[in-house]
Amino acid sequence: MNEGHYDLKQALKSDIWLIVIIAAALLSAIAVYGRLPDKIPMHWNISGEIDSYGGKGSIFLLPLMNAGIYTLMLVTPLIDPRRNNYGKFKGAYRVMRAVFVILFTIIYGVVMLASLGYKVKVDFIITFSISLMFIVFGNYMGKIRHNYFVGIKTPWTLADEDVWLKTHRLGGRLFVLAGILSMIGSFIGGTPAFILMMISVAVAALIPTIYSYIIYNRSHKTQNPG
Repeated sequence: MNEGHYDLKQALKSDIWLIVIIAAALLSAIAVYGRLPDKIPMHWNISGEIDSYGGKGSIFLLPLMNAGIYTLMLVTPLIDPRRNNYGKFKGAYRVMRAVFVILFTIIYGVVMLASLGYKVKVDFIITFSISLMFIVFGNYMGKIRHNYFVGIKTPWTLADEDVWLKTHRLGGRLFVLAGILSMIGSFIGGTPAFILMMISVAVAALIPTIYSYIIYNRSHKTQNPG
C-alpha cells in the first residue's frame, strides 16, 4: 500500500475497539437513564464542586459528542488538500483518535457515576487524564506530517514543511513537559492544579508559535538575502 495513502476502511478496521467503546457508552446511557434524577451534574469548578446541572437527557451528550468527534477525525483526511500525507503518520493519528475517545469516555464515566450518587474525585480524574493526553500527544507530535487539520498550524508551519517538522519536534517535547507538570498538579488538586495546568499548556502552545515564526524568517532571509 502507498505510504502516503489514507484508507478509511483500514482506519475503521483498526479502530473496531474504539467503536465498541463509543457504542458501549451510548448503550450504558440508555441502560441507566431510568435510574437518573431529573437533574444531573454537568460541570465542576476548579475545586471539584458541582456548579452546573442539566436535565437527565444530558447523559447522552458526551457519548454523542464522542461519536461526532471520532467521526470527524475519520473523515477530515478525505477533504484535506494534504490528504496524501496522512498515510505517513497513520500510526500517530490512530493513537490520537484513541486518546480522544478514551478521554471523552472517562469524562462521561465521571458524569454518570456522579449522577448515580457516587462520590468521585472529579478534579483529580479529569486533570490526571488530560495531563496523560498531553504526554501521549507530545510523544507522537514529531511524527505528524504537513496537513491542514492536525497539529500546530501557524502561518509559518503551513507555509514551509521544514518549519512544520522542526516546530512539531519542539512542540512535542514541550507538551510532554506540560503533561508531566500538570500530572504532578493533579495530586495537589484545587486551584494550584488548575493554574499549573493552564500555565504549562499556554507556554507549550506559545513557544512553538514564536519558534515557527523565527525559524521561518531565518530560513527565508537566508534563501532570499536581498
